[in-house]
Amino acid sequence: MVRKRFRFTGRVQGVGFRTRAKYAARGMCITGWVKNEWDGSVVMEAQGAEKAIDQMLIMINRSDYICIDSIESEKIPLVESETSFTAVY
Repeated sequence: MVRKRFRFTGRVQGVGFRTRAKYAARGMCITGWVKNEWDGSVVMEAQGAEKAIDQMLIMINRSDYICIDSIESEKIPLVESETSFTAVY
């Protein structure tokens, strides 16, 4: 089990990124959250099996509208009390 913080840039706002991330994460039993940032990027924290997180990223990127130019990621401490994945609006 790992927790990672991601920062996505590109065409990632206004294209259903957060909704797609929420459904992909829930389908892979990943907890965490995703939200838009003021600079046009999207930030996400995802916690679960590392392979599941990798698969979730592939699922998010399978869209005609989302165009990820770059992904920054870092491992961060686990949040033991977290039970779901939410999109922050």
